[in-house]
Amino acid sequence: MTDLESLAQRIRIHVLRMTSQGGSSHIGSAFSMVDIMAALYGRVLNVDPKNPRKANRDRFILSKGHAGAAVYATLAECGFFPVEWLKSHYQDGSYLSGHVSHKGIPGVEFSTGSLGHGLGVAAGMALAAKQKEESHRVVCLLSDGECDEGSNWEAILFAAHHKLDNLMAIIDYNKIQSLAPVQETLALEPFTDKWRSFGWSVVETDGHDFPQLTTALGSCHQQAGQPTVVIAHTTKGKGVSFMENSVLWHYRTARGDEFDAALRELQKAA
Repeated sequence: MTDLESLAQRIRIHVLRMTSQGGSSHIGSAFSMVDIMAALYGRVLNVDPKNPRKANRDRFILSKGHAGAAVYATLAECGFFPVEWLKSHYQDGSYLSGHVSHKGIPGVEFSTGSLGHGLGVAAGMALAAKQKEESHRVVCLLSDGECDEGSNWEAILFAAHHKLDNLMAIIDYNKIQSLAPVQETLALEPFTDKWRSFGWSVVETDGHDFPQLTTALGSCHQQAGQPTVVIAHTTKGKGVSFMENSVLWHYRTARGDEFDAALRELQKAA
């Protein structure tokens, strides 16, 4: 098992425990993006857990804020704050809210939860960096269902117009949103063509293959004068067989026998 695979498995185990103990949901959405998070924080992003606010750090925004447990678990595993903090997730008075929050959490740049807002903020941050002649990248992870939101397409137009080649969007394309498959809710295809027609450089990748992911998320695909989107094909609930590709696990919480079975499967794979 590679270091990134090991990191991803530890993150998944944390997310399982966090969502079960606190009674929160969105475990399927968190599991589908865990490998992306492991690749970003384990290999790609210029960040420093010892100095989370350093001036030249890359900025990461989770637009699909409901999957915030995966962000918290990743940051804890990478040393931004103690792993012990994860036990307070979704508890009364905890800083670790169900939807990701920056308040009191080292490494979180922006609080999200209302879908369709993250990319607009990321585009604004990227434009500000350009105007200040700063060299860092801004990376924004979105859900596929979130691309139903018109505000995202305004941000997509804005980013191309301003030639924000320091901006990367990542789509967690697991093809299931809250209550049904994306294709049945509001079809996105031809998805890559839409992004290209809006002036973006487009990269497609397997969202669970680390060599592909690290290449796609690196700077090699950046085109001068164009923002980049990485469309990562993922599996909802990745890592636990009975959660995979199931709409049930968008909102369901694993407890009792389901929790035990999921934990055994994840620990066996670790």
